[in-house]
Amino acid sequence: MNQRVRKLREESINMKPFICPERAELVTDFYIKELDERLSAPIARARMFEYILANKSIHISEGEMIVGERGSGPKAVSTYPEICCHSIEDLEIMSTREKTQYAVSDDVKKVYKDRIIPYWQGKTMREEVFERAGEDWMKAFDAGVFTEFMEQRSPGHAILDDKIYNRGLNDFKEEIRESVYEIESDSEAKEKHQQLEAMAIAADALIMFAGRYADLAAELAKNESSSEKKEQLLEIERICRKVPASKPDTFREALQMYWFIHLGVIIETNPWDSYNPGRIDQNLMPFYEKEIQSGRLSREQAVELLECFWIKFNNHPAPPKVGITEEQSGTYTDFSLINVGGVLPADGSDAVNELSYMIMDVVEEMRLTQPSSCIQLSEKNPDKFLERACKVICEGFGQPSVFNTDVIIKEMLNAGKSLEDARNGGPSGCVTVSAFGKESCILTGYCNMPKILEITINAGVDPLTGMQVGLKTKPAEEIESFDDFLEQYKRQLNYFIDLKISLNSEIERLYAERMPVPFMSLLVDDCINRGLDYHNGGPRYNPTYIQGVGLGSAADAFAGLKYNVFDEKNISMKELAEALKNNFEDNEYLRQQLLNKTPKYGNDDNYADEIAKNVFQMYYDALNGKPNTKGGFYRVNLLPTTSHIYFGTVTGALPSGRKAGEPLSDGISPTQGADQVGPTGVIKSASCFDHSLTGGTLLNMKFSPELMKDKGVKALADLIRSYFKLGGHHIQFNVVDKETLLDAQQNPEKHKDLIVRVAGYSDYFVVLGRELQNEIINRTEQAV
Repeated sequence: MNQRVRKLREESINMKPFICPERAELVTDFYIKELDERLSAPIARARMFEYILANKSIHISEGEMIVGERGSGPKAVSTYPEICCHSIEDLEIMSTREKTQYAVSDDVKKVYKDRIIPYWQGKTMREEVFERAGEDWMKAFDAGVFTEFMEQRSPGHAILDDKIYNRGLNDFKEEIRESVYEIESDSEAKEKHQQLEAMAIAADALIMFAGRYADLAAELAKNESSSEKKEQLLEIERICRKVPASKPDTFREALQMYWFIHLGVIIETNPWDSYNPGRIDQNLMPFYEKEIQSGRLSREQAVELLECFWIKFNNHPAPPKVGITEEQSGTYTDFSLINVGGVLPADGSDAVNELSYMIMDVVEEMRLTQPSSCIQLSEKNPDKFLERACKVICEGFGQPSVFNTDVIIKEMLNAGKSLEDARNGGPSGCVTVSAFGKESCILTGYCNMPKILEITINAGVDPLTGMQVGLKTKPAEEIESFDDFLEQYKRQLNYFIDLKISLNSEIERLYAERMPVPFMSLLVDDCINRGLDYHNGGPRYNPTYIQGVGLGSAADAFAGLKYNVFDEKNISMKELAEALKNNFEDNEYLRQQLLNKTPKYGNDDNYADEIAKNVFQMYYDALNGKPNTKGGFYRVNLLPTTSHIYFGTVTGALPSGRKAGEPLSDGISPTQGADQVGPTGVIKSASCFDHSLTGGTLLNMKFSPELMKDKGVKALADLIRSYFKLGGHHIQFNVVDKETLLDAQQNPEKHKDLIVRVAGYSDYFVVLGRELQNEIINRTEQAV
């Protein structure tokens, strides 16, 4: 990297995230002083968006080539009091907790105490969500059966396609005018006109915001004595006067265009999983080719621009979370995912291009936790591309992750999407797939499958509290067979899934009616054509997800129960339930039997894998195809972020030999340390069910750096190809040895730059909580 990028990168890495109250103050001011109560919700939200962009501070850092900040400057983290208004106690916790700290000044606390909290108390979406949650829902939530994303963040997980590279926001406004004319005879024309007017206001607001940056750059240029810096500032002014109003014509304009769009999305609201650029190697390639051929851009200049682009993502930590939401996603990472590779939408041919390789170079050189990166890998992609990605993986900082394009296309076709939309889509956030630019892909929270098993053993009672949280099913001593137990489990699982969906439906209506997102709606087909909001069925596709967690832990627990109680009859069901209740106290012999002499998922063992397949199928049958309120349906995905740590703390001992409080397995990975026959055994077990029935699965593996030397890159590439031929959706790797991790845990000051793969993201090892560090340490270290 050159001197400019090195300086910006160092500033980004060394700066601590801090709470910036500016957005919260402006939103509060708008609702108190500016809001006309007669305005419809879409227009009110659009006017609020306009008010923020007109009045927020703006900032251009010295030397940066891509401009724009969500807050007052780099690492300034905005808050969203209309969604979740943090208390003074929340602010104290986030500024003093050991991990994921946000600096909170006394001035910020005073602003919250004097102005923000008094206004928003009793008015937030978070309060409304919990007010609507019934007693049964709250019992399950408090017991750790499931979590709820929308109690602190708004629905999101949106991904951009190529539309902003071909049309400016003025062109979008022309589409809005055409749509207004076309829906005149619609029975809901008035409401749709309001929505479309709101979109036009939002488009103008972002154009105005870019104009403010142009004015600032011009002002800075006037006072700049260096001719080189003056020229750079004038170029920023020129670009900001052009985009996003008009379509970009150069590589740099295209990057700045996207960044303004990105800022618009994350200033309007705080969508869960930020915003995703999608397939930037495909989207940027026409600009790159044109300028390379004309001589106006060199490869080195393109790399510099991409590296500056990477820094902008890293300068925007996730909005702060507290309580259970922090425990299920305790990271600064906001899950923007860069996709490269895959296939071309028109004919399904190899889409890898020169930028695909260049982006791998950027990922390798920048070594940042944000943005995340992945490659989409099809059978049609060259081995050279895969091996280049594997070489970066072997550098040991958890990027890129690898996705199976051919299976992703099957997944989307199974969900009713067109072939072209499926080919043009891919993963976002952690692992969930969607049709880029055309989908509202909403993740609503995690479901703790092992906890439901524990509740089933106890006839619907949570043994940690003694409270009846599930259905009153058969007590352990009355269960006569393994099939009988499965029936009781399915009853509990269906009950909890339906319970979660019941509140999800209300939450969907709350956001559609009270918290529309006119700017986000601009960007997603077919919101303009339908005259409907992103939250209200406007997108072409509208799936909803509840993420299953702990497949490996659940499979091992079911296997332990079946093998030892019903097959080998080593223990009765009643005796097992008592041993679990006592956390194996004075019964270490039984625990060792369950741990070491019982089939385990992750070892290509048909006994355990058939059970894992059944665990998946039960979850799929309980959830898949149930309708949401937006014309879409519920789908299955299997990923944890960091919820497997939290869920572990609320889950008691299991029939696998796992003790109470220990982490659950992550994604579809085996239980930590249970996989004993090598990586081939893991991928065979992980492919025991049909991944194309899901919207995403997550598989973690860990290798020693020593084993990645010499032929390690080729062996890793072969392993990935083998897994994908078996139908795997996704795989990612940590290449780090246990000794390094242990030393980093004991001497964090020596390992500040150590990055590891956590779940669907990478993070600095030393900023992770102790429990999560231990979970990563305890993952099996594979050999190739």
